[in-house]
Amino acid sequence: MKLTKEEKQKVSDMLGVVSVFPNGKKQLHTTRSWDFLGFSEHVNRSNIESDIIIGVLDTGIWPESDSFIDEGFGPPPSKWKGSCQNFENFTCNNKIIGARYYHANGSLGEEDFESPRDSDGHGTHTSSTAAGGLVSMASLMGFGLDSSRRGSISTCCCVQTFDDAIADGVDILSVSLGALSGSLPSDYFDDSIAIGAFHAMKNGILTSASAGNDGPDLATIGNYSPWIVTVGANTIDRTFSTKVQLGNKMVYEGVSINTFDLKNSMYPMIYAGNAPNITGGFNRSLSSQHCRPAGAKDVAYSFPLPATYVGENDGASIFIYLNSTSNATATILKSTEVNDTLAPFVASLSSRGPNPITSDILKPDIAAPGIEILAAWSLNGPLSGVLGDKRREAYNIISGTSMACPHVTGVAAYVKSFHPSWSPAAIKSALMTTASPMDVAASSNAEDAYGAATPLGVATTPDAEFGYGAGHVNPTKAVDPGLIYDAGEIDYVKFLCGQGYNTTNLRQVTGDNTTCSEARNGIVWDLNLPSFALSTSPVISFSQNFSRTVTNVGSPRSTYNAKITAPQSVKIQVEPTVLPFTSLEQKLSFVVKVEGRIGSNTIESASLVWDDGVHQVRSPIVVYSLS
Repeated sequence: MKLTKEEKQKVSDMLGVVSVFPNGKKQLHTTRSWDFLGFSEHVNRSNIESDIIIGVLDTGIWPESDSFIDEGFGPPPSKWKGSCQNFENFTCNNKIIGARYYHANGSLGEEDFESPRDSDGHGTHTSSTAAGGLVSMASLMGFGLDSSRRGSISTCCCVQTFDDAIADGVDILSVSLGALSGSLPSDYFDDSIAIGAFHAMKNGILTSASAGNDGPDLATIGNYSPWIVTVGANTIDRTFSTKVQLGNKMVYEGVSINTFDLKNSMYPMIYAGNAPNITGGFNRSLSSQHCRPAGAKDVAYSFPLPATYVGENDGASIFIYLNSTSNATATILKSTEVNDTLAPFVASLSSRGPNPITSDILKPDIAAPGIEILAAWSLNGPLSGVLGDKRREAYNIISGTSMACPHVTGVAAYVKSFHPSWSPAAIKSALMTTASPMDVAASSNAEDAYGAATPLGVATTPDAEFGYGAGHVNPTKAVDPGLIYDAGEIDYVKFLCGQGYNTTNLRQVTGDNTTCSEARNGIVWDLNLPSFALSTSPVISFSQNFSRTVTNVGSPRSTYNAKITAPQSVKIQVEPTVLPFTSLEQKLSFVVKVEGRIGSNTIESASLVWDDGVHQVRSPIVVYSLS
């Protein structure tokens, strides 16, 4: 049902109504990757892992996929309160234990099913990445040949989907969705994902969410609330190369996932600008000269016909050949797999920080494999996403922060299986403080080696933690972090009150009768996060204290020493520099003082590591000025 402005106001004024805002559609942020993370199928497992329930909010699921076979699984855990509604074309099992579907605009799309069945492929891909079973020899027409392996599903992302998942009994939520590209950032009280994730956090459920695909520009990140773990996309050590051979025997290497085999046959070649779709209202001065917007050389996409995209220099050479003869010909070869020794580095498409709403909270939180990921696919979904593409396969290779998010979801579930009583903040802390640090220089070198790890012809500057957060997720280390930075509902409420929220705004987020008062006003620098960020003005000296508390979850008797790494322009002090623990669950506090002076348009990276000789508990520290 749609409301007029007057009706919206009338409903908002009703007793018991927290808030009313549009139920807008959300944009999708869309194997070998698990091995690349060092997470083999032989890692140590807890005895309750099969009792961990992952809820995936996405486009649905293809239940017949081999990734969702329930062999070896018993009945759903007793905590499960959900159900598999009686759909004619959809059946659950002991792997897919429940499913719901929603439609944001209240009506079915032409390609949609009247059930949680996935008509697109995106939801099947993310679900099988987060929690799919082992499928040997899975591939896309021979590409990415490997073992694909690692809920309730929905198709829109309103607050109701979160509340339903909470009531059903999920342990971890995976949300590879976000605001539409180019839309203005919403405050937390106006963001359905932030609100839904807050409700989940109150109930002990961590939400893993994709950062968005609007990179490499800064301040493009989505899903930036502090109670969410926000995931950027990194590359893995496998990529794809597609060569084009011209009639003059010259061969140029491009990027795509081309499954078509032209068997070296040469075809006539023309300039697209000379063949505009006149009936569609186009001419050569408009988009007819471009088959589609230029891609980025660090991401290979599928197309509905043989295609590859090359860099500017090679493109210019091809154009010269095209204009040098009236009988230009070419062929596009089938793609080949290439080992990428520069991986991991942040993909150009991955949305970057800083946080557009709270500048002194670092986002994203972490990065994970999101480029050219092999996972299960809907047999209704075209491989390239173009409706005219008739290819249908059980597995597909696609890219995006949508693919990175379920990797972190799966790792979070793995951590929770060892520590079922840990809070969402504790699990998030474990993921971040054990992440593998990433080298800014290596990422820059990777960009140079690819001709640009950004859209072709677009320059960039190193964006460091605004691309990868704490670093590259490390599944095996995350189960034993040593120390955790914990936080709960009251901490986030204090943060929101300190941000100037009134009681009305606060209740829009919390969904209850919580109020703001002076006693509840907290400052952002004291929110107990495992990262530190400070936005400052250029040239002017700055000095800021951050208060933190860590909980010992490692060895009962252990002593941690502080180790600081910082650039010359930033001075960092920690007080105290030693944390002596005498028991598990003991909490000790410390203060980090950051001071110095930096220039304009500068990002300075530093870190704090608490080291007991066994655990290295690492937190990123970022000081920046973008003016």
